[in-house]
Amino acid sequence: MASSGVNVLRWSALVFGVFYGFSHQNAIYNKDKIVASQHEWDRKQSLIDQAKQEWRKKNDPSSGKNGVISDPENPKFDLEAYLNDVHARNGA
Repeated sequence: MASSGVNVLRWSALVFGVFYGFSHQNAIYNKDKIVASQHEWDRKQSLIDQAKQEWRKKNDPSSGKNGVISDPENPKFDLEAYLNDVHARNGA
């Protein structure tokens, strides 16, 4: 028959193993959760960036109907062409 000291050692090892397994599984779960959260964040960020690019394409002031650049900061800005375009759009 095993002595009580050996039984205490066995039960202690069992409790330690269960505690270690639980804490290790919890650490793995949290790591996977963080990775999944980061992946979801990156996916949403890429969708936002894509939407911003599409919005810029749609609302780009330099891509007018007749190609007149209306942004005065643009190096290809032509004041005369812009004023003629404004005059033509106003119908005057």
